[in-house]
Formats: sequence, C-alpha cells, structure tokens
Amino acid sequence: MDTMRAEVVRDGLRFGESPRWHDGRLWYSDFYRHGVFSMAPDGSDERLEATVEQQPSGLGWLPDGTLLAVSMIDQRVVRVRGGEVTTHCDISAHCGFWANDMTVAPSGVAYVGNFGFDLDIFLRDTRDGVESEHPPRPANLVAIGPDGAILQVVPEMMFPNGMVLTPDGRTLIVAETTAYRLSAFDVDAGGSLSNRRVFAALDGVPADGICLDAEGEVWVAHPLDRRCVRVAEGGEVTAEVTTSNHTFACALGGADRRTLFVICAPTSSRFDIAAQEKPLGTIEVAQVSVPGAGTP
Repeated sequence: MDTMRAEVVRDGLRFGESPRWHDGRLWYSDFYRHGVFSMAPDGSDERLEATVEQQPSGLGWLPDGTLLAVSMIDQRVVRVRGGEVTTHCDISAHCGFWANDMTVAPSGVAYVGNFGFDLDIFLRDTRDGVESEHPPRPANLVAIGPDGAILQVVPEMMFPNGMVLTPDGRTLIVAETTAYRLSAFDVDAGGSLSNRRVFAALDGVPADGICLDAEGEVWVAHPLDRRCVRVAEGGEVTAEVTTSNHTFACALGGADRRTLFVICAPTSSRFDIAAQEKPLGTIEVAQVSVPGAGTP
C-alpha cells in the first residue's frame, strides 16, 4: 500500500468543509467564520467569496455558474450571485438536524445530506458516560432540481455525508458516516436515484468527505484519525495520506488534478471549537499518482 505525507499549506480555519477545485482555485466553506473562501493552490491569497450567516457547508455550481451553498442551521440551499444570497431550496422538512454536504451535478441537480441528529451533543454525552437524548438516527438524502424544486427524498440513510458522481453521471457514491460504508445509487437521466447498494464497507472508518479518482477509487477522509484512505469498490484500502490533524474532507485538484487537498482539524465539536483560543483548522496537500475524476 502506498503511503504519502501531506504538508500544511494553509492554517487559520475554524472548521473547514467541502473543498472544491474550481476555476484554478480551491474553494471551501468554513463553518464558524460563516464564509465560503477560495485560495491559490499553494495556500496563498485566501479570498472571501460569500458570507453564509447560518453556516456554510456543501458547495457546487449551477450550469450558468451560480454558486450553490448549503446553509446548515436553517437547512436551506442558497444561491450566491453578484454578492446576493437567495434561497434555492428549503429542505428543512426533510432534515433531522443541520443540513450538511452537497454535490451538484453538471446538469444542476443537487444532492444534499443532513446530520439526522445532534452529533456534537451525542459525542459529548458519550464521552461523559451519560445516556444521550440525541442518539444516532437515520436521515434523508434530498435531490433538488436545477430550478430548486425537490425531485426526490431518499430515506433511511445513516448520516449521508460526502458524495461524488462518476464521470458518466450515472452513479452517485455517498459516504454514510455512522454506518462505516460507502453506498452507491444509479442515477437516471433526470437525476433521480435508484438501486441502492454497498460500494464499500469500511473497517473502522466513519467516512466523511470523499473524492473520486480516474481509476474509480475513492479517497475517504477519516475524522477519527490523521489520514485519508484510498478505497476500491469492495473495500480494499490501496493507499493512504497521513496528515498533522484529523481529516474531515478532501478533493483532488491542481492543474492535473493530482493534488489531494485535505481539510483537517483537531475536532469537529462545536463546543470544543468555541473553547479554542485560536483557529486550529488547516488545509494540507499531497501529490498522488492517479488524477481526480467525476464531480466534484
């Protein structure tokens, strides 16, 4: 198995999410700076691209170039254009807790997950040895048309998180964090999902953000460890990138899409992050041999 070491190219994030390679720059959300940012490939020249007061998460673009961003706390997908933020779709009726990650197909169909339960309180209660009033619950995966109308709601997902579309647009792979697996769906011409199946069962890896490479393997962020793993269909781990901190999301970008950008932080707990004296999140990079593919 190939093992590589990432290096820090940017620090000062509160908690980063949803890295996306777009127009020669890495775009990403930062929950607690309430902004969508972009940076140069070497980590320099960070720019605030949009402010999302209710915490931004998943990112993507409509065919006309309009940025879509998940607004977590109020459970919306918003459009950002010319500095104006407007509602694209309100998915609050289908969310058990905060809305989260999102992938937007080239057609403009968006796929959005949510926590399903208050993860931070559950983990805090578990750490303190008390029975939590917020245990893990199934959540919905919501498909949204380019016009902002809900196309489909897929139930019984276990914390649907990072998502990727294959280059032909016919398969969606979804990280189910609390089920320790990647699941796959067939995608029809209109963007609806069917034929749910296990793409890879992950041994001890609560999959968070993911990205796809040209050999059909998936890089998976491991939020309980300081590494990302590359997983083949069926579950074999074929490579890993080690980092200085726990990993929460990843993207393949750069001019040849062989740079693995990894979003890292000591914790995802909003309580622990609020107690930090300074931002401790980082973006780290490693060069890999197989380029990125598909969306995002």
